Amino acid sequence: MIEQLIAEATECDFKVALETKKPKSWLKSVSAFSNGIGGTLFFGVSDDREPIGLSDVQKDAEAISRLIKERITPLPQFILKPLQEDGKNLLALEVSPGRSTPYYYKADGVMEAYIRVGNESVIAPDYIVNELILKGTNQSFDTLTTDAVKKDYSFTLLEATYLERTGLRFEPSDYVSFGLTDKNGLLTNAGKLMTDQHTVYNSRMFCTRWNGLEKGSIFDDALDDKEYEGNLIYLLNSGSEFIRNNSKVRFVKKAQYRVDKPDYAERAVTEALVNALIHRDYIVLGSEIHIDMFDDRVEITSPGGMFGGGSIQEYDIYSIRSMRRNPVIADLFHRMKYMERRGSGLRKIVSETEKLPGYTEAYKPEFSSTATDFRVILKNVNYNMCGASVHDAAHDTAHDAAHDTSVISKQNLLLEFCADPKSRDEMQAYIDVSSRSHFSKYYLKPLLSSGKLEMMFPDKPKSKNQKYTTVHSK
Repeated sequence: MIEQLIAEATECDFKVALETKKPKSWLKSVSAFSNGIGGTLFFGVSDDREPIGLSDVQKDAEAISRLIKERITPLPQFILKPLQEDGKNLLALEVSPGRSTPYYYKADGVMEAYIRVGNESVIAPDYIVNELILKGTNQSFDTLTTDAVKKDYSFTLLEATYLERTGLRFEPSDYVSFGLTDKNGLLTNAGKLMTDQHTVYNSRMFCTRWNGLEKGSIFDDALDDKEYEGNLIYLLNSGSEFIRNNSKVRFVKKAQYRVDKPDYAERAVTEALVNALIHRDYIVLGSEIHIDMFDDRVEITSPGGMFGGGSIQEYDIYSIRSMRRNPVIADLFHRMKYMERRGSGLRKIVSETEKLPGYTEAYKPEFSSTATDFRVILKNVNYNMCGASVHDAAHDTAHDAAHDTSVISKQNLLLEFCADPKSRDEMQAYIDVSSRSHFSKYYLKPLLSSGKLEMMFPDKPKSKNQKYTTVHSK
């Protein structure tokens, strides 16, 4: 039962006993859960998820309620549930994601807001506190009015692009109705991001084409690097051009025609850049979007994690709910037909990449996020063709055979190792494979597909608490 509850929890922490003399040890998790996507604290359970039990559940429940009311402000929504496991009494404290963020721990002469980073609750940086304040007052950075007057700036690129993509002229009244200015002619932050002038310092994009598969020195290992700043449409066009200029379009000859084989799907690149521009956090001082191109991939990284908390790795991109950090910018890009229906951007990146000639599952785009950034990785579908020739065929065959033998050997080691359930990280460490995509392609997916390995929580394949176990033949 306890394993099932843990699997269903969005986030979770474990406490062997209720600490009343130093309640901050667990109250900081209450603050973090409220400031994020919610979570559950299990009392009477050890870090390795073994039920230890509580001696007086009723007394502990009363103390938990009292301490939350006294030391967390504003008061978060929570539910306390008594549980029993192996005859031992436990408590589950379910904390809901809050609407009146930020939720502070306020005691001992301090007032601190916490967020989740991995499996820990840490003090929120100032820029995240500022974003939580906006969220708690139903505001966003791009809707805030500035002291910049519209008539002091030009919008040539915005108006020309709007006409080109919609066939409509950008009327003076549109600036107010689209949320770019207020009724007094003062620009919002969204308006400042669309001026021809560079008026928002963080509106920048750094692009680098690295030589090889890893980052190195900008001076020695970069084949091309550019820095762009200013209007968001200019950044989108510049980023797209940089990737296009550093990519190739190969072709395969057929009897009557040829098939073009671009490294990347142009629409997938556009969607990834639009996603970075409209969902990034512009509050982070000195931040910018990064495009890092390697021989085998493009990585597009933008400041700010998932809006609302959590990480993209925990979600199914085909059912994820759209949450917009910058709704005015998102609406404007939607009007200009840079995006389809809201919330479909990540799915579009995958579906457009799947259309490329030569695509296989190994080239599926990857998405990852932390509390501070969001990353999209597009794979170069032509990478394995680079450098290959007829003269290399014998060498490649021998190499592939050796590789296959090594993979099978390590797969067998994993099956022995997973006689008891193991996490993905434990499995990768055991066979010394650091790349998550490589491990997934050659080990995890083949073993799951063959039925030799199974998930402990198949209904929640993306759960961070997921473990895998060997299927024993009957």
